[in-house]
Amino acid sequence: MLLPMLKLISDGKETISECLPKLAVEFKLSDEEVQVSIPSGKQTLLSNRAHWARQYLSQAGLVEAKKRGTYAISALGTQLLASNPTAVTNDTLRKYPKFLDFLSRSTKKSGEPNEASIEVLSNSSAATPEDSIANAHAQLEAALVADLLAAVQTITPTRFEQLIVDLLLAMGYGGGDRSMGERIGKSGDGGIDGIINEDALGLDAVYIQAKRYAPDSKVGRPALQAFVGSLTGEGANKGVFVTTSDFSKEARDYLNKVQHRIVLINGDRLARLMIQHEVGVRARKTYVLRSVDEDYFSEF
Repeated sequence: MLLPMLKLISDGKETISECLPKLAVEFKLSDEEVQVSIPSGKQTLLSNRAHWARQYLSQAGLVEAKKRGTYAISALGTQLLASNPTAVTNDTLRKYPKFLDFLSRSTKKSGEPNEASIEVLSNSSAATPEDSIANAHAQLEAALVADLLAAVQTITPTRFEQLIVDLLLAMGYGGGDRSMGERIGKSGDGGIDGIINEDALGLDAVYIQAKRYAPDSKVGRPALQAFVGSLTGEGANKGVFVTTSDFSKEARDYLNKVQHRIVLINGDRLARLMIQHEVGVRARKTYVLRSVDEDYFSEF
């Protein structure tokens, strides 16, 4: 992205929006690919990469700001293009003192440059800082999922049943009112472990079955059949079956043959729902990503 952006700015394309159609042609992107968004959904991937490329070029002194949101190639940028480079990478940018200074500012900790961080950032030609954050977050969440499932295996069956009730309430069932959820914990296969009343009179309810299984032991069709039988006995048609492991293919296929509305939640989804709705987890540290408020700097 760096070399195409530098060439486009040299050709008089002053804004990112002017560059995007040309970049789409350069990389032979389809209309669908052009519309692909970054995880936040607030920006297309193409626009995100173009902005970061322009940022890196600016930090190296190859591109200069003319006025708000517009840029022009600098003497250094013109000199670089005159050498007919086949590519421009972060290693190329490291030859410029301004870019090295930018790396140092970007990775300072306690007043000292973190050389390891500088090396990672400078050698990562494809990943933007946002990519690095997203990848690190995904790795941390995957580790948290494993830790959560391990923690769930240590609690009592009664506490596990209550956890599922707490989670569904946190997700908005029963209006989030704790009085609308109840752990029942009937004994026997197919028993009802909890109930969430979705209205004050209890005319519409969601029944819960919670099973803690070892990771390599899947919930089979018989367990689901027993749960359906329990729902029928209660005159109910909506249920949530939760397990710390997973469901067999036969169990999932069986649901297509019954009229009851049953949602299956396996271990991975359970842990991720707990993270999303902050049940059994707490925030340890928060990072806020900020950008320039263009409206603030607009002309009156």
